[in-house]
Parts: sequence; structure tokens; C-alpha cells
Amino acid sequence: MSAKAHIRKLQAILAAAIMLATAPVYANETEITVGVYHFPPIASVDNSGEATGLLGDLLHELEQTHPAVSFRVFHTSPKRRYLDFDAGLYDVIFFESPDWGWTEREVDISRPVLADEELYVALKKPGRDSSFFKDLQSRSIVAISGYHYGFTGYETDNSVLEQRFNIEFSDSHTRNIKLIKADRPSVAEVAIVSHSYLQRHLARHPEDWDKLLISSEPDQRYQLSIIAREGGAASADEMLRLLAPLVDNGRYRQLVESWGLTLPAGFLTGFEAP
Repeated sequence: MSAKAHIRKLQAILAAAIMLATAPVYANETEITVGVYHFPPIASVDNSGEATGLLGDLLHELEQTHPAVSFRVFHTSPKRRYLDFDAGLYDVIFFESPDWGWTEREVDISRPVLADEELYVALKKPGRDSSFFKDLQSRSIVAISGYHYGFTGYETDNSVLEQRFNIEFSDSHTRNIKLIKADRPSVAEVAIVSHSYLQRHLARHPEDWDKLLISSEPDQRYQLSIIAREGGAASADEMLRLLAPLVDNGRYRQLVESWGLTLPAGFLTGFEAP
């Protein structure tokens, strides 16, 4: 074989290797159905049925990065998400703590990919400080139906919680903050709001810094994973492989921080695609 022919053969082998290395995770068209419920600013669904918040941005970036993969949004609710999952109505759900009822099911769970915490919020009054939150059983509480809270031991049955606490349920952080500001102690003295949502609220309404008392200790800190159906359209490891290019080029970190959220400790330095 001549030197030129040998060089051409090596070039062909190198080109083939590059094509394999840069090929998308899925060679064929793949649609993945994603369960989404109202969990701002992490995720929600708009009037057109599209995901919003961090999740909406992330799904868009994933589709741009992997043209052979598309995501279909299935709108569920905090309480209904388990029934819908068990019924096979969606394949994966992003940004869930395994402690929120998922370890009892046959699911595939990724490493944590997001972190946040929830804080207690009350109306700021003279003489009132963080000790106000120590005895929640003596307070009237407003919370979101179907959410898992540390102070409840992650119980989500409304009837059980109503027996244990003076609690009212809603479906909106915005409504809960308004109830606190309305100063109606018989209805709502304490709300539980995620740190990320609260920071976005205070950025839009800076006057509330002087109106709201915020706990110094969280109700809970959570690290959130991707939950996938065993044997479904995509495993948890496959979802991490889809995410890997956005981690490597820094785009995932940008998206997370743009929504006031954080990555788990050591996520970037310890991330390796499965």
C-alpha cells in the first residue's frame, strides 16, 4: 500500500470515529413523554400545554442538542402524578426527590441534578422573629395540596393533615403569599414557599422585604432527580446522557442559575455521563 493510500485509510478511520463520537444518543426518532405539574419556578404548564420554567427551557435545549429526540408534555398535578405514572401516561418526570413517594414504586432514579429548599413565611410584626415558626401546630398554615413538606413528615393526605394541623390548601404560592400579607390570622399565619420562588417574588416586589418574616431555617432541603419508568422510553441513565452535553458546555448551569436555583454540591466536578 502506498503512503498516500495509507494516509487516506487513516483519514477515513478517523472520520468514522468522529461521526460515532458525535452521534446523538438516539439514532432513531424517539418521543419521550414528560409528566409536568405546577412547581414554579422549576416547572409548570402554560395555556398551550407547553412546559415552562426551568423545565421548559431545558426541554427546548435538549431537543436542539439531540434532533432525533422530542418531548411531549403530559400535564398532571401534585396529587395525581403517581396515579398517572402508574397508569403509564408519561415516561419520565424531572426534578423530583425520591423521598416524595417514589421509593415505593418500581422506578429508575438518576443522581441528583438540582437543589432547592423551602422556607416558612409569615407577616413581619413588632417583636416577631424566627421563633414564631417553632410551634407550627399552634399556627394557621396555608400550603399547596399534594406537596411534600418536612413539618408534616411528607404526609400528603389532606384529611390526615387537617386532623393534625390548622391547615388550608391552595394550588399557588402567589395566593399563599397574598393570604399572609392580608393579615388574617384565622386563615393563614404561616406559608411554606420555596427559596427560588421567594427570591423571584421579592425581586418583582421588593417592598415585601419589609412585610414578610422569613425563617432562618428551612422546612426542608431537597436534591432533585429524574424519575424514569423501568423499561420505558428512556432510562434515568439515558436521560443523563442526553443532559451531558449541556453540562459539559456550561449551558445547564446557566439555565439553573437563571431561575434562581442551584446545583447539588459537587455536581459539576463529579458529573460523568453513565
